[in-house]
Amino acid sequence: MMHFHAHGKLLLTAEYFVLDGALALALPVKLGQSLKFGSLEVENSMLHWRSSDEKGGCWFEAKFDPERFDFSDATDPAIAERLQKILQAARNLNPNFLTKCQLPIANCQLDFPRLWGLGTSSTLVYLVAKWAQVDPFELSARTFGGSGYDIACAGADGPILYKLGNGKPQFELCDFNPQFRNSLYFIYLGKKQDSREGIRNYRFTTDDLRLTRLPELVTEISVLTRRFLAAQTLAEFEGLIGQHENLVAETIGLPRAKALYFNDFWGEVKSLGAWGGDFVMAASSRSAEETRQYFNEKGFEVFLPFDELVL
Repeated sequence: MMHFHAHGKLLLTAEYFVLDGALALALPVKLGQSLKFGSLEVENSMLHWRSSDEKGGCWFEAKFDPERFDFSDATDPAIAERLQKILQAARNLNPNFLTKCQLPIANCQLDFPRLWGLGTSSTLVYLVAKWAQVDPFELSARTFGGSGYDIACAGADGPILYKLGNGKPQFELCDFNPQFRNSLYFIYLGKKQDSREGIRNYRFTTDDLRLTRLPELVTEISVLTRRFLAAQTLAEFEGLIGQHENLVAETIGLPRAKALYFNDFWGEVKSLGAWGGDFVMAASSRSAEETRQYFNEKGFEVFLPFDELVL
């Protein structure tokens, strides 16, 4: 029996702009996804796949023929088709992947609810890459695409600085453990976002900037990322959140999460990843109890302190 684990992710800075080479601060989280793989000594080559949620309940199941990964008995054909593409891409990268196995059985287990947007797809790609012994970034590029920061987070042991240099991922561990971390919280908005749709919208809205102001914006975002990492006080950090949020909002033409949902909040609110859903980060100078009560009264029940979520 083989066992692999991948961390989920949160993108603290450079959302969207990371696609154009901006330096991003990304946070692997303690919750992720695991893959266990084994086989039985029975003459039957069908791959039996089972995915479980954070409570252990099966949310997806299917059988795949390892020859071409044609699927059958799928509880959700759309999900089976996406998984088929990942398996086929892994085979293309490693022709020996799953070629000699009797009754292979794969079990995936999530640590977090699927709708939380912490990386159900990216952790899956990373796990299959480890299983197939292929480059996870290459497998991601051939399947879901994106900047790849989520793939880097999947295997990282802590916060990272990430950028695309000539289209290639470059990242390093960094020390993001601010003294004011007990004043930082993550709130789930309950509005699952499609990252690929967000990327398409970003590309559309920035087409006219590509030969004019985009390089300048990428530099500005990169400088802000460095300042996020170096911030010494909560007040300084809140100021940086405001600058970053305003810059992104002006560029992509979408309102800030704070303006939409929390315009009377005394602190600052930072969007994380695709705007409009999933998680936001709140910076608050008031007690955890008072901050939690504020968001709960707004109807947002998932409220996680920094140390409870960030790896």
